[in-house]
Amino acid sequence: MQPIDKAKLCLKTIRERKAVDPVLLHVEDLTSVTDYFLITSGNSTRQVQAIMRHLQNTLREAGFRPYGTEGEQEGHWVLMDYGDVVIHIFYQPLREFYDLEGLWIEAPEVKTGDKA
Repeated sequence: MQPIDKAKLCLKTIRERKAVDPVLLHVEDLTSVTDYFLITSGNSTRQVQAIMRHLQNTLREAGFRPYGTEGEQEGHWVLMDYGDVVIHIFYQPLREFYDLEGLWIEAPEVKTGDKA
């Protein structure tokens, strides 16, 4: 599976749990860490955790294992590292505070054409 296909699978999966304003950024030319950042949020810490669990289960079923996951207990900012795709799931007020989209403003947003 190509990195863009994995990123789109992640995007589809988080939308199934009503993730708030998902943004998929292509950062391959800006960092050596990953190819894509998927940034989204939930309206509560429980929703953040539900999005994270659903994504973990879906990716596990597809044969992917994370290199690391941080923040799952608190549900304020969950970071999931799947190599070529790194997912950030925020509790909405923290997403606004950290403004990752602003930090990566040079990164082109991947338009999928199927906004939820």
